[in-house]
Amino acid sequence: MSFYRHSGPRSYLTSTMTDRFDCYYCRDNLHGKKYVKKDDKHVCTKCFDKLCANTCAECRRPIGADSKELHHKNRYWHEDCFRCAKCYKPLASEPFAARDDGKIMCGKCSSREDGNRCQGCYKVVLPGAKNVEYKNKMWHEECFTCFECKQPIRTQSFLTKGDDIYCAPCHDKKFAKKCFCCKQPITSGGISYQDQPWHSECFVCHTCRKALAGARFTSHEDKVYCVDCYKTDVAKKCHGCKNPITGFGHGTNVVNYEGYSWHEYCFNCKKCSLSLANKRFVINGDHIYCPDCAKKL
Repeated sequence: MSFYRHSGPRSYLTSTMTDRFDCYYCRDNLHGKKYVKKDDKHVCTKCFDKLCANTCAECRRPIGADSKELHHKNRYWHEDCFRCAKCYKPLASEPFAARDDGKIMCGKCSSREDGNRCQGCYKVVLPGAKNVEYKNKMWHEECFTCFECKQPIRTQSFLTKGDDIYCAPCHDKKFAKKCFCCKQPITSGGISYQDQPWHSECFVCHTCRKALAGARFTSHEDKVYCVDCYKTDVAKKCHGCKNPITGFGHGTNVVNYEGYSWHEYCFNCKKCSLSLANKRFVINGDHIYCPDCAKKL
């Protein structure tokens, strides 16, 4: 990119005739009038504006005889129209750059446009300066900051959300799932139970604190227990065999009656061992009987 400095606006030579002299186009007598000498022709200002004036490359209006004109490489501007296409700074007496797309820019804007521009401060990233490149974009090292805490990321790991960049702690705090137990972010791993996320180290037996990830467990009143603790501390005891009713393996179905519970396979007539699940029965003391055996008591 080449930079230029304009020599300044020019005004067409205008004079006042004192002897008989006619306009080259309209043949009006120019005696005592202002005129313009254009290509060795004497032209009244009216004809000049109409027939000879150059067109401004910016506003597309004629540059009249009374206007100051600037030109560069066969293009012409009013003095007030010769401005930076980016920041609109007047460039009549300033260095400027003519871009391939026809735009005129001041040196500062041209450098920003053509150089590697920082996505944070929009200033040019100078050669040799510490910088960060990500997805074909560039930042000054100090401008590559976390969207949340605004601290430079530098050599830390980072994550993105849309167009925003986050350091790992801020990303976890803002977007990571929260453990159902400790309410802290789950940054890696974790397990899911009843549609709730847990840290593996938080998913433990409520009684003995044994880790339950990968082990058999059950829940009671929003608390989880290993099999042994559930049997010992939580499970109801069968009124028949006196063992815990856990729901594990054989004996999943339960019979309840007047505050007592039985494994379904334990709910049998004391005398004939007939299964009484879903049948009429008679209770006598701590034992149950079918109606026929009860009559023989």
